[in-house]
Amino acid sequence: MGETIVNAREEILGRLGDAPMDAAAYDAIPRPYLRRHHDGDVVGLFAERAADYRAEVRRIGRADLPGVLGALRGRYLAPNGLPEAWTAGLDSVRDDAQAATGGLDVVRDDPSAPTDGLDAERGGPRASTGGLDVVRDDPPVSVAELDALDGVITGCAVAIAETGTVVLDHGAGQGRRAVTLVPDHHVVVVEAARIAADVPEALERLSPDRPLTFVSGPSATSDIELSRVEGVHGPRRLTIVIID
Repeated sequence: MGETIVNAREEILGRLGDAPMDAAAYDAIPRPYLRRHHDGDVVGLFAERAADYRAEVRRIGRADLPGVLGALRGRYLAPNGLPEAWTAGLDSVRDDAQAATGGLDVVRDDPSAPTDGLDAERGGPRASTGGLDVVRDDPPVSVAELDALDGVITGCAVAIAETGTVVLDHGAGQGRRAVTLVPDHHVVVVEAARIAADVPEALERLSPDRPLTFVSGPSATSDIELSRVEGVHGPRRLTIVIID
């Protein structure tokens, strides 16, 4: 028995030293389990399950997105790679909503943005595009600066209807992990095509080589008396905007 345990341990440790599995070998792994449990309205199911986790969920048309984002208040960071169409015309929306909401200042996490003048707050280059306040993330925005923001707007890699979960692989438009953990409000734009019915289907769309963050509702914890506290180790508010 002891020899068997030692041999198993050596085998496992030996595998850790092997070269990374290539894509073909990964795809060839047998998966004889049921991958999809839902064939109905997966978008509706995702919205329902995400709301169960106390996320604020909105379903809108693509043309309505700039208006929805323009109704936000405060300063929000938009990571590098966020589709420009998502914030198209946001400056005019800001003007219309300024008196009622204070508008939306979008701080872009984009080292390639054109510069024009100086940003008095950061003391570095600032770009101006259509009335948006754009701050370059070069050098990267510090944790203290992230903490001073009101929130962040990102996309996602995939969403899971069964569990109401948003998955980030921190690619284009999703930002660094700190960007989605430090600000108090996380706004995630989820395109309907990115919603998978179940966990197995979602995992097939993700790369095992990417850093993955699974988000199910706002950050929350409870003490021994089950008193719920939100925002302890992540955003206090989670808003999911589904583009049908």
